[in-house]
Amino acid sequence: MKQSDIINGIQVLLARKPGAALTQSQIAAELKLRGAARKRLQKCLSVLLKEGQIQHTRKNRYSIVKTPDLITGTVSMIRSGDAFLSPDDSGGEDDIFIARRDLGTALPGDRVAARLWSDIPSSQRTGRKGRDRSQRHKTSPGDRPAGKVVDILERGRRDVVGTLKTTGRFFYVVPIDPSYQRDFYVPDAAGASVNDRVVVRFTEWDNRHVSPEAEIVDVIGPADNPSVDTISIIRHHGFETSFPRAVLREAESAARLVDRPGRRIDLRKKIILTIDPARARDFDDALSLETDADGNRVLGVHIADVSHFVRHGSPLDREARKRGNSVYLPDKVIPMLPEQLSNGICSLRPDEDRLAFSAFLTIDSKGTVKAREFAKTVIRSSARLTYRQAMGLLSGKRIKRSVCPEVLKLLKKLHPLSQQLRKRRFARHALDLDVPECEIVIGKDGRMTGIRPVVNDESHQLIEECMIAANEAVAVEVSGSGMPLISRFHDKPSEEKIGELTVKLRDMGFKVGNLSERRVMAKFLESIRSHPLAFTARIAVLRSLQRALYSASDRGHYGLAKGFYSHFTSPIRRYPDLVLHRQLASILSPRKDGKGRSVAGARSYDPALLAKIAAGCSQTEQEAEKAERASIEIKKYRFLEQQLADQSPEEYEAVVVKLMSFGMFVEVLDLQLQGLVHMSTMVGGGRGKRRQAKRSRGKPAAAQGAGRSGRKAYRVGDKVKVYVVKVDFEDRKLDFALSR
Repeated sequence: MKQSDIINGIQVLLARKPGAALTQSQIAAELKLRGAARKRLQKCLSVLLKEGQIQHTRKNRYSIVKTPDLITGTVSMIRSGDAFLSPDDSGGEDDIFIARRDLGTALPGDRVAARLWSDIPSSQRTGRKGRDRSQRHKTSPGDRPAGKVVDILERGRRDVVGTLKTTGRFFYVVPIDPSYQRDFYVPDAAGASVNDRVVVRFTEWDNRHVSPEAEIVDVIGPADNPSVDTISIIRHHGFETSFPRAVLREAESAARLVDRPGRRIDLRKKIILTIDPARARDFDDALSLETDADGNRVLGVHIADVSHFVRHGSPLDREARKRGNSVYLPDKVIPMLPEQLSNGICSLRPDEDRLAFSAFLTIDSKGTVKAREFAKTVIRSSARLTYRQAMGLLSGKRIKRSVCPEVLKLLKKLHPLSQQLRKRRFARHALDLDVPECEIVIGKDGRMTGIRPVVNDESHQLIEECMIAANEAVAVEVSGSGMPLISRFHDKPSEEKIGELTVKLRDMGFKVGNLSERRVMAKFLESIRSHPLAFTARIAVLRSLQRALYSASDRGHYGLAKGFYSHFTSPIRRYPDLVLHRQLASILSPRKDGKGRSVAGARSYDPALLAKIAAGCSQTEQEAEKAERASIEIKKYRFLEQQLADQSPEEYEAVVVKLMSFGMFVEVLDLQLQGLVHMSTMVGGGRGKRRQAKRSRGKPAAAQGAGRSGRKAYRVGDKVKVYVVKVDFEDRKLDFALSR
C-alpha cells in the first residue's frame, strides 16, 4: 500500500471517530495493514503529526485534529460525469466541485469523505512522475472550491433501475439515470431478456478501472413499453407506493375524530372557496375575505387541520415523517398520507364540513399586514374552482359551470388584494423566477399524447400571494414566541456563482450590472420578460441560486425577500407544515399541568430534533423533484421517438442558445428541451430531410442549404423552426434540423 493511501486511511478512520483516540496497533488492525505497510505506519503517523493533521495524546494514542480540509457529504453527479459534494453541515454554503477523475468509486447519492485540493498536504500531491498536481485540481471552472473523494462512507442507493444489455459474452445494465456514468456488470440475466428494464442491487466496486458489480433482483418489463416508465422511476428512487397495515388501520379509525373537533370557531356560514389545478386530487387550502369595522380587509387562509388526525409519534406520523412529502409524477401521485386522509376527511371538498386551521390577516388599504390571528375552525367550502375557471371569471369570460354571485364577488375582491401583495413583494426586490411550466397529457397506455403550457396567470398569482402571506405570518408568530421552528431557508448566491452567471448572461448578449445585489438581479429579471432568451436566462439564474432548504433556524428567504418564512399551507403533502401546525397550536392553547402551569406539548420539538426533521425533509423533497423531472423527461423523449416512428415529426419554434463550430444548440420552448442542430443539416445536400408524410400535412420541407459559403449566419437569441431527427434515449440527447 502506498504511503499516500495509508495517510488517507488514517485520516478517514480517525475522522469517523472524532471522540476516540487509538493506539498504533489499533489503527493497523482497523486498516488491515500487513507486512511492509504496517512498518510504514509509524512514518505516516509522523507525517500527519508534523502537518498538524492528528495529535498524540496520553498513553501513546492518536486522535484527529479537526480541520476544514476533510469534508463529509453527499455526492450529486451531473451528466458530464463531474459531481458536486453537498457537505453534511453545509448550512446553505456552496457545494464542492469534484472532477470525474477525482471521484474514485463514488456513485450518485453516496456519502463520502473528500478533501479540498487546496488543503492537501504536499506529501500527498505528488503523482507517479513527481509532479505537483494540485494546481490542476484545486479549483473548478468559475473558481469554485474543488476536492477529491478519499473514501466511501455509505452507499446512497443499493437498488438501481436500468436496461439489460449484452456484448454476447457477458451481461451489463445501463442505468435509466444518465448521471450514472458507469454501467453495471451482472453475472447472469436472472430470467430477464435483453432490453428489459430490470432492478439491480449493487454489490461492490473497489476498482474504478472496471465496472461496478450488481445482481438482478427484479424484472419490470420491456424497456420499449411506455407503461413501465413510471414504475421504473418509482423503483429507482425507492418510493413506497403502499402503506404499512398499522398506518392504514390508524387512518381508518381517524375518521372518528371528526366527531370530536374540540373548541373551534364555526365558519360554515361564511363564503369560502378553493382554487386548484383541474387534476388536483387533494384540496388543503381555502380562502375568504371580509371587511372589519375600520374598513380593513381581513384575509382568511384556511388550511386542512391534518394535525387533528395525525397525532405526534403515532404510526401515521412516523410514516409521514419518513416520506417527508408527496411525490407528483405525470400519471401517478404517491401521497405522504393514506387516501382516507389526503383525499378524504382532510381534503377541503365543497359543500362538506371540514376541520381547518385558519390564519386571519388584517390588511390596510396600502397592503400592510396590521394584525394576525390564528384559530382552529370548522368550514364548509362554498365552491371549488379550477385555475382556468377562476381566470375566466376574472376576465369576464363565460365558463361552463355557473357560480353563485357571492363566490364571484369574493373572487373579484381577492384579485386586487393579491395583486397589491405581489406588487409590494416585488417592490422589496423579490425575484420573479416564474418560468412557464408544461402539463403532460398522458394516454391510457402511458404514452404522452401532448403537452400544454401552464401559464402563471393572475389566478395562480392569487393563490400564491395569499399562501406566501400566511406562511410568513405563521413564521413570524412562532418565531416571536421564542419557539424554534423549521424555516424555509433560501440563502443568497455565492460570489463564485454570481460570477459564473454573469459570464453566461453576457455570452447570451445581455448587459448586466452587479448581480450580487438583489435589487439588480430583480431589475434584470423584470427587464427580460419579453426577451426571446427569457426562459433560458431565467433557468440560468435559477441554477445560480442556492437551493431552498428546510432549516431549524430563522434564516430568511432570499428569493421571496422575506426575513421570516416557513411552510404552513400544505400539511397534507409536506411534513414540515404538519410540524408547524402542531407548534402553532401549542402556542395558542398551551397544555396545563395539575397546577395550571404550561407544560411541553409541541415544545418537545427541540432544535436538535427539528434539525433532523429539516435535513430529512430537504432530502426527500430533492429526491421527489429528481423523480418528477426524470419522469417528465422520459415522457417527452417517448413522445419525440413516436414522432420519428410515425414518420411525422412536428415542427416547433425554438431559440438559438449556443453556437458551436459543429452546429448550434436550440431551446424548444413548447417542450422545454434543448437539442443540437448539427452543421451537416444546415449546409450541403439537405441531410435529414423531412418525410413526405410531413409535407402532406402542409408543413415545409427541410432546408436544402446553399453550401457553406451561402449559409445564414445565426446568432444567439434568433428564433428558428425545427423538427426532431434523432432521439438518443439512453444519453438523453436530441438532434434537430431546421425547417425551411
